[in-house]
Amino acid sequence: MSAPAWIAPTALAALAVWVWLLLFRGLFWRTDQRLPPGAAPPAAPGDWPDVAVVVPARDEAGILPDSLPSLLAQEYPGRAGITFVDDNSTDGTGDLARALAERYGGLPLRVVTPGEPPPGWTGKLWALRHGIEQVRAPASGDGPEFLLLTDADIAHAPDSLRTLVAAARTGGYDLVSQMARLRVVTGWERLIVPAFVYFFCQLYPFRRVNRARGRTAAAAGGCVLLRSSAADRAGVPEAIRGALIDDVALAGAVRRSGGRIWLGLADRVMSVRPCPGLPELWRMVSRSAYAQLRRDPLILLGAVAGLVLVYLVPPGAVVAGALTGDRVALLAGGAAWAVMTATFLPMLRYYGQPAVFAPALPFIALLYLLMTVESALRHHRGRGAAWKGRTYRGAGAPAAERGADG
Repeated sequence: MSAPAWIAPTALAALAVWVWLLLFRGLFWRTDQRLPPGAAPPAAPGDWPDVAVVVPARDEAGILPDSLPSLLAQEYPGRAGITFVDDNSTDGTGDLARALAERYGGLPLRVVTPGEPPPGWTGKLWALRHGIEQVRAPASGDGPEFLLLTDADIAHAPDSLRTLVAAARTGGYDLVSQMARLRVVTGWERLIVPAFVYFFCQLYPFRRVNRARGRTAAAAGGCVLLRSSAADRAGVPEAIRGALIDDVALAGAVRRSGGRIWLGLADRVMSVRPCPGLPELWRMVSRSAYAQLRRDPLILLGAVAGLVLVYLVPPGAVVAGALTGDRVALLAGGAAWAVMTATFLPMLRYYGQPAVFAPALPFIALLYLLMTVESALRHHRGRGAAWKGRTYRGAGAPAAERGADG
């Protein structure tokens, strides 16, 4: 039995792509873009800028006790306060936030409610707009120098805000963002989550994001410190009001307006949201995967072809080469699979997961491919992206639907 003539050339093409990714994709596979914990320049309390923390939240009562106390307990030398935006929750989220603030003390907290988003706005960005408007200074006063935009499921170490502000000031950044450590407790979380971050880093290599004159722009929406003047220059959030992938859109708007941005992995900022099983993880990825591809069928086809070539061809070539004796297919496929495995190891170490998961990356990539295809099918069936009872059928066109999945 002989292998089809196309297998060996395809395996060689996959190997060439992996060599290029390894050497010329901004060292995406490394995990050393991080802020030093607790680092701060010596300064008197009065020298620290004012910061307004804005937390959009919708139906988060089940998770707030694990996250909000960490924000209240921030050890920040300057003035800071929390504006908690209760986005029309039905589970008592706003009342619980007030109760937690009374119980734990710490940073002052107030709860505001924005009303339902108008057409053209996503719910989160409408909530952020309302929160930012609440903390803007009147014409005669001075507003906060920085905004910390953080999600309701994010827990912060006590020095998180101080470290972010120190990094922004010493580095001259207009936006500093940390990708929170996602939860890895269950078997599916341990398998899927590190690959999710790995794929994000491959799309947006952090080193390229952090170049002063780079064109790559990205942020991690769970933890974004934004200079208020940069937000004004970029016209955000109004300029990105319909973006489903709001963090990347925010970073792009800041960069286009001339701002400097920084993105890295977090050590002491963590997501406490559980996604224990495959269905929850599937929804997390598929709700916005097609939006990442600009909802373009041609880009979708290209993405599927690329995933097949880069992730599925190498193990397929190894199997075909072993069965048919095609040494070129076997060696090229094996080498590509080895490079793929090696680049995944640093992310697995970052998440404290065993190295035996690394060779399974082709299987995980297949799952992500299926999630992306399902995301496209949902869009073309008119179901769009669903999250917390709202369905977005087009760019920022919300339709409130209690009971919708997601």
